[in-house]
Amino acid sequence: MKYIYFLITIFSISLLASVINPKEGFTCFLEIIPAIIGFLILAFTFKKFRFTNFTYTLILIHCIILFIGGHYTYAEVPLFDYLKEIFHQSRNNYDKVGHFAQGFVPAMIIRELFIRKEVINNKSFFNFIIVSICLAISAVYEFIEWFVSLATGDGGDAFLGTQGYVWDTQSDMLFATIGAITALILFSRFQDKKIKEINF
Repeated sequence: MKYIYFLITIFSISLLASVINPKEGFTCFLEIIPAIIGFLILAFTFKKFRFTNFTYTLILIHCIILFIGGHYTYAEVPLFDYLKEIFHQSRNNYDKVGHFAQGFVPAMIIRELFIRKEVINNKSFFNFIIVSICLAISAVYEFIEWFVSLATGDGGDAFLGTQGYVWDTQSDMLFATIGAITALILFSRFQDKKIKEINF
């Protein structure tokens, strides 16, 4: 439990830092609200289902990525402005980090749920289904961005974050898919080991 309290402390500090003088208050709210909702869901379900510390750590990393994007807006994260200049890029690409994580972390969450709840008996389509779910999550998020932009006009532009890139939506979903596949390739065995070590 000590490690869980440590993660909660880091989450709380990061959340607080993100809402102190953000670049745009409305955008900050839109970006960090998924992390807050996720935290509440995990808190309320903790006694019924506790993830491995490995998965919780990945979730925290994803939340911090959201908090940074919320504080600066995804189009104006300073480090990626710097990288933009160094590598002569046409845009600030921090949003691609966010969308990569949007596939990477859910893949590990879904995988652990599927294994421990024995959701799928036939392992032949196991990874395919996980990647498909992650792609669906990414698509739904793009729908949300679209609806918010339509509903708020200029107020939602920073949330949409296309930066004039016509293929932004498609590339966002691609990065989420790559993230999911990368997670499954790199960490499936490690996650299996951590699941076997569970002793709650």
